[in-house]
Amino acid sequence: MLVGRINHTDPLRRFDGYADKDSTNKKIARNVFKMGDSVYVSGDMLVMDEYGYIYFRDRSGDTFRWRGENVSTTEVEGTLSGLLGHTDCVEGKAGMAAIGHAGGQFDFDAFLIAVQKALPSYARPVFLRLMPSVDTTGTFKIQKTRLQREGYKPQDSSEEVYFLNSRAGRYEAVTDELYSAITEGRACL
Repeated sequence: MLVGRINHTDPLRRFDGYADKDSTNKKIARNVFKMGDSVYVSGDMLVMDEYGYIYFRDRSGDTFRWRGENVSTTEVEGTLSGLLGHTDCVEGKAGMAAIGHAGGQFDFDAFLIAVQKALPSYARPVFLRLMPSVDTTGTFKIQKTRLQREGYKPQDSSEEVYFLNSRAGRYEAVTDELYSAITEGRACL
């Protein structure tokens, strides 16, 4: 994880924070290297190769455990974007992918076949949300929090949400009845 020591006298190493004080406090850790110091915790996970080059790998919070495996939403997003011809795509917790699909018929069968070839079973999206476009911030970061908050409940989503019925081998629209079956444990995830 990328951590930067804060130095208020050095313009390159100071951290002024955000407009929201709580958001600022979430990014600062204190007494990390010595008593009285403070560091900025970026949330970015980096890896270093054998030559000493550092690369972005993932964001903390963008991985989750599913069926006993760690799933990187960044890797799944990259795979799905490639399968969909670089369509905007967001992968969230418990395997929900939000796909920017601006109209026309979405070929669920072809998508599922491609996903089954490209991703292990634990990393495949259990839910799909088709959207006209995927919301981004002013700096073009994809806004996942609204989608995570809405989940897959039909009444809470303005978009169509689909569920991977693994027994039937197809994606099905999440209706009120299917939602109840999922939440009550009658539908197999």
